[in-house]
Amino acid sequence: MKVFDGFQKGVDLGGWLSQGSYDRAHLDSFITETDFEKIAGWGCDHVRLPVDYNIFEKEDGTPVGDGFELLDKALAWCEKYSLNMLIDVHKVYGYSFYSGDGENGFFDSEALQERYYKLWQRIAERYGRYPERVAFELLNEVNDKEFSARWNAIAKRATELIRPLAPTTKIVLGSYWNNSVDALADLDMPYDENIVYNFHCYDPFMFTHQGADWVDEMPLDLRLDYPGDINDYRLKAKETGLTRIQDYLDVPESGFDASYFEKRFIGAVKLCEERGVALYCGEYGVIDRADPIQILAWYKDINSAFKKFGIGRAAWNYKEKDFGLSAERMLPVIDELVKYL
Repeated sequence: MKVFDGFQKGVDLGGWLSQGSYDRAHLDSFITETDFEKIAGWGCDHVRLPVDYNIFEKEDGTPVGDGFELLDKALAWCEKYSLNMLIDVHKVYGYSFYSGDGENGFFDSEALQERYYKLWQRIAERYGRYPERVAFELLNEVNDKEFSARWNAIAKRATELIRPLAPTTKIVLGSYWNNSVDALADLDMPYDENIVYNFHCYDPFMFTHQGADWVDEMPLDLRLDYPGDINDYRLKAKETGLTRIQDYLDVPESGFDASYFEKRFIGAVKLCEERGVALYCGEYGVIDRADPIQILAWYKDINSAFKKFGIGRAAWNYKEKDFGLSAERMLPVIDELVKYL
C-alpha cells in the first residue's frame, strides 16, 4: 500500500483553532512553541491541526486574517522542530460533525458550498507552496450516509479548485459515518495521485468513550476494562442501547487485541491497494475516564495494526478535549505510551 510520507506518527491539536474559544487570549495561549517542541520530542513527524471557519471569516463571510496569522505561526514552529502539518477544516459555515454547534444547511446550499470553496482557495493559495510539509484535509467527519453522493461531488469540486494553487499537495478525504473505516469504499475513485483516504478509529467505542456526556444513551457512570471481557461489552451494549454504535457480536470470545484492529483495517487496506492511495487515521484515542494503564494497552494494540499495514495516523488529542495525552493523570504512562503513537 502507498505510504503517506511525513505523516506516519502525529497528534491532534484539537481545542486550539477548533472546538475552543475564539477569543484572542485563548488563541495566543492554549498552544505555544513549547508544545511543538514536546510533540517533536515524542518522536512525532507531524501535527494534525483542526481549524474552524470562524477564525478565517466573519459570520457574513467577510475574510479576516487571524486564522492565517495563527497558521503561519504553527507552520514556523513545525519547521523549527522538523514537523509537518495537516490542516483539517473541522467546521464550515453550515456544517459541523457535532450537532450541538447548530450548523446546518451546507449539503443543500450551493451558496454555502461556494463559501467553503473560497475558504479552501484562500488556504491553498497560502500553503500550496509547501507540498512536502503541509497537507490538506477537506472536511472533518461527514455524519450521515445520505450525504455521501453530495459529499463526493463537493470534494471533487474543491479538489479541482485547489489544484491550480497546490498541484501536488496531499488532499485527505474521509467518508460518512464520522469517517468510518467501513464507509471508505463509497468514496469516489481518487481524482489524482495525491489523494489520501482517511478514517477515524475509536473502537471499541464503549471503552474509548465510556461515560462521555455528549453521546446519546451513554450512561455517565459506565466503565469498561480493556481488553476486558467481551461478554461484559455485549451485555452493556444491550442494556444501554448502544448497539446502534458498534455491534460486538462479531468480536471473537478472545475479545480485543492487536488482531481485532487488523481485522477492522484489512478491508480498507485492500481497497487502498486497489485504488493506489495511501491510508491515514486522522483520529484515534481514549477518553480520560479510562484507566491510564488500560489506555496504554489499547494504544499498543492499535499501533501494532498501524505499523503492520503502514497506516499514517494522528492521536486525539494532545491537550484537553477529554482525551488529553499531555494531562497530569497520564504522567505515569506517557513516556511508554508515546512509543505507540
